[in-house]
Amino acid sequence: MTVPVRSPRFADVREAADLAAFLRRLLHYDRAAAVRLQAGGGALAVFGRPPSFEVLAIRTARLSADQGADHTFDVTVSAGELLETLDTDGTGEGARGSALPSPVTGPPWAGMLPPRGGWRERPGLPGAVDLRTRLAAAVAEFRSRDAALPEDRRTRAERDLIGHDIWSRTVGDTDLPLRAVHAAQSLGFLRPAPDFPVALLTAGAWLRLRTPFGSIALRGAGGGLGTLAVTVGTA
Repeated sequence: MTVPVRSPRFADVREAADLAAFLRRLLHYDRAAAVRLQAGGGALAVFGRPPSFEVLAIRTARLSADQGADHTFDVTVSAGELLETLDTDGTGEGARGSALPSPVTGPPWAGMLPPRGGWRERPGLPGAVDLRTRLAAAVAEFRSRDAALPEDRRTRAERDLIGHDIWSRTVGDTDLPLRAVHAAQSLGFLRPAPDFPVALLTAGAWLRLRTPFGSIALRGAGGGLGTLAVTVGTA
């Protein structure tokens, strides 16, 4: 018999609202999306994988003071069902239900999360304004090359080749592919502000683009698949 996990109560309604916005964006790319939730240390970490970008997205939310370090759980649930439980208008205690949605069988990525510790900042990442400029140029290039395809080559395979060429390019003096920046903007992590802080972190074979609103993580080139620590991360 599965014991229901008590729904988390957030530090304030904004935490729930921001998490809801993140879930909606994930569901835009995959209506059947699952998310892995890890609570501990007064925070909830939410991991998702938007299939269009081949990256992991990480969003954290602060929990209320009465749900401190002793309130821990680790469960994978439906993103859509989780969204339905969230109280985003302040009328509830943080979630409308008495328990989180029932666990689901986790997709393969859910067992291969980035490590919690050992992250080091790496130089060479352009600033947020430059990242957004490069991203806009890449989108324009994709559209131009797609429009230039002759009718007999206007196929999904040809478009995928164009996309791979563009989104696998690295940014600045780093190994971070442009698709990670695209994911960050699409999920609401990269905001249009001149002094918006962004950083590139590394831990082993992992790369992580960090902003105040969330992180995008992926294995670096040649990193392969290994056994990773599955613990609460930070955005």
